[in-house]
Amino acid sequence: MTDVKHYILTFRCADGPGIVHAITGALLEVDGNILEQAQFTDEDSGVFNMRTKFESPLGIDEVRLALTARVAGFKPEVSLRHEHDRRRALIMVSKQDHCLVDLLYRYEIGELPIEIPLIVSNHPDAEHIAARHGIPFVHLPVTAQTRPAQEAELLRLAREHQVDVVVLARYMQVLSDALCSELAGRIINIHHSFLPGFKGARPYQQAHDRGVKLIGATAHFVTAQLDEGPIIEQAVERVSHAHTAADLAEIGRDVERVVLARAVRLFAEDRIMLTGARTVVFQ
Repeated sequence: MTDVKHYILTFRCADGPGIVHAITGALLEVDGNILEQAQFTDEDSGVFNMRTKFESPLGIDEVRLALTARVAGFKPEVSLRHEHDRRRALIMVSKQDHCLVDLLYRYEIGELPIEIPLIVSNHPDAEHIAARHGIPFVHLPVTAQTRPAQEAELLRLAREHQVDVVVLARYMQVLSDALCSELAGRIINIHHSFLPGFKGARPYQQAHDRGVKLIGATAHFVTAQLDEGPIIEQAVERVSHAHTAADLAEIGRDVERVVLARAVRLFAEDRIMLTGARTVVFQ
């Protein structure tokens, strides 16, 4: 094909016969050529999920019209975009900057297919990092009394910059239920996860004191239930009695960086589909 355009299609609906036939028939109508396709039916909920990357010489409006006509009877949730239209990520950080720096590095070398219009922090510490990368930095301090106003400003910024996802790169504040609801399925957080899990202050010291053998991290969508949102990505590293608490923290930072970057890339490539409290992740 000449002058072809690459598209990403995601599709979600109640499972039933004829879904794939309808979608592929629509793509055939627009001279579409499927480059990558993955599908999964969650048997617990009966929900069909599919992600398709394809090329077509036709414009996005013509492609969307053909798809809509063919699949309307399934009452689906559909997203269709040009592959080159990158997701826009607002990154939030507090004082620990290891995840932020890693995301910016991967972004600059082309590993993360995103745009970063803004970095927001409740502390000024990371402003020089944003400046070094030429990204606007907004300092939004927060207290219990100012949280509603601070979150209202955060939402305003997200709308102004047409943000697709908010990435909490070690942003050490609990978001309100209202904000979690407003941005449901659009906030990704990274959390240190241990077996067992340790909450509160100095988690790596707690892990060392208990003699853990595995440490790790979990990237998940943020919900009103603290650190219990749908899981996107996880990884672990084996440790031993010889590691100090400082060693565990160092290893933990490495795991957090990798896991968060993977989760952001999966979101950026439309590979994550929410199914209740779980995710379907097309690798």
